[in-house]
Amino acid sequence: MAYSDALLFAVTAVASLVTSGGFFAEARWYGPGGKCSSVEALAARAFPKFAGTGDLATRKRELAAFFAQISHETTGGWATAPDGPYSWGLCYKEEISPASNYCDATDKQWPCYPGKSYHGRGPIQLSWNFNYGPAGQALGFDGLRNPEIVANCSDTAFRTALWFWMTPRRPKPSCHEVMVGEYRPTATDVAGNRMPGFGLVTNIVNGGLECNRTDDARVNNRIGFYRRYCQIFNVDTGPNLDCAHQQPY
Repeated sequence: MAYSDALLFAVTAVASLVTSGGFFAEARWYGPGGKCSSVEALAARAFPKFAGTGDLATRKRELAAFFAQISHETTGGWATAPDGPYSWGLCYKEEISPASNYCDATDKQWPCYPGKSYHGRGPIQLSWNFNYGPAGQALGFDGLRNPEIVANCSDTAFRTALWFWMTPRRPKPSCHEVMVGEYRPTATDVAGNRMPGFGLVTNIVNGGLECNRTDDARVNNRIGFYRRYCQIFNVDTGPNLDCAHQQPY
């Protein structure tokens, strides 16, 4: 099943918001050659708190935020695309023509493996050796020696996206903590205007390039997806949708 098909199925299936048995039921990614397991398994077993925390509105809002971020990261839409630009998420499984191999050679804890590229892969576009390394350690694969698995195995791809979503990397909170109301801003966060809301999730995902600037097209695209999914799920967006006045981490 293609990215766009799987997303459509997941959006339809999630109407019941049953975390343990229906979220991504039978949704398959990457086509017949890349099926490693059903996407349902990772949501139910690996990350049971994902979209399973709080009241119904909170759970819907978290799911909308997750879909919005992964849709933007893998979008294939354009301004005049059929059904609008926000109907075109999850079109690519890895970054097209990466500008570099995304190796931070100064990171000695997660050293780059010769000849490997750590460019964006999977729904969240996992990038850099310092993300591939700990993601692999947490999920049971060698992210430094075999980063390609994130683009070749549907189960691993979605696990990395949910790992990124659910895992705090202090001083950053997790996206999950922000969307379910568990985030408590410190004095430094307050000074940097890092208030709870979808905008802070964007800051966590790519704030260094997109936040603390006005009218950024990438931020606006993320917000457009988020509003669309909130409309589909019949839930309000909550406050603080952009990060224009937030200091990046």
